[in-house]
Amino acid sequence: MLDYPLLEALAAVVREGSFERAARVLHVTPSAVSQRVKLLEERLGQVLVVRAQPCRPTATGAVLCGHAEQVALLEHELRSRLPEVGTSPGPRPTLRLAANADSVATWLVRALADFTSRHAVLFDLAVDDESHTAELLRSGSVLGAVTSQAEPVQGCRSTCLGTLRYLATCSPGFHRRHFGSGVTGAALASAPCLRFDTKDALQRTFLRRLTRAHVEPPTHWVPSPHGFVDACREGMGWGMNPEPLIREELRAGRLVELAAGRHLDVVLYWQQGRLASPLAEELSRTLQAAARASLRQATPGSRKARVPR
Repeated sequence: MLDYPLLEALAAVVREGSFERAARVLHVTPSAVSQRVKLLEERLGQVLVVRAQPCRPTATGAVLCGHAEQVALLEHELRSRLPEVGTSPGPRPTLRLAANADSVATWLVRALADFTSRHAVLFDLAVDDESHTAELLRSGSVLGAVTSQAEPVQGCRSTCLGTLRYLATCSPGFHRRHFGSGVTGAALASAPCLRFDTKDALQRTFLRRLTRAHVEPPTHWVPSPHGFVDACREGMGWGMNPEPLIREELRAGRLVELAAGRHLDVVLYWQQGRLASPLAEELSRTLQAAARASLRQATPGSRKARVPR
């Protein structure tokens, strides 16, 4: 049998990023947290936490943290259904999810806020490229993930959420300056573009579809969804922005489309582990409802691109 106070200490160290902050959350000394984690490592015969800044789990440590959080969720539900199990409400369970940054910036946070207004839970969001979110789900370190991967990860269910449309946009001044004679291959090769990070493939995909050629424009790196929009609006470059995030900017004329009528659609899916938890099922329904209200309806044969951020 696993010793759950030891698991709780491990999960707190990973979640908080240090033994000192974990100690404050658990209301014990850093030495006590260190001893608990060390004892768990000795019992399992392997290192579970990489002692760095911040601390991060090993592969086995990530699986154990995911298990600890699932147990905390189930105990929270049990206390709500059977008050005689405990006299105190216990700590709020933390639900760790993975998602791309544009979902967080456009529709996901509203859904999570709606959920927390009804349930005493906490969320821990891991924000990354879809290939990494799928890996987090595969390792068991997150409860669910927003991803562009339709095929279910082993042990998970996959539900289509809808389509997030991306538009190539820039400021009116930038468009006049660089594309006054047309959106040509030569103009696209010299006009600066924006990229979120090295995993962001949307600009390259758009350029290939527009020009049928390999174009490498000068590039600004802006790893923030809202900063990305700001950089476009201020004339730094052009970039692929999620339509819901720039709707008002387009309506007000602060942004214009680089090539009207050309866009990229990313079909998003919610993948969730098969945890028999009413709270997890309600979270899934909440996310699906929020996505239906914010995203375009996915259609058969929709072209899928990598979720960039």
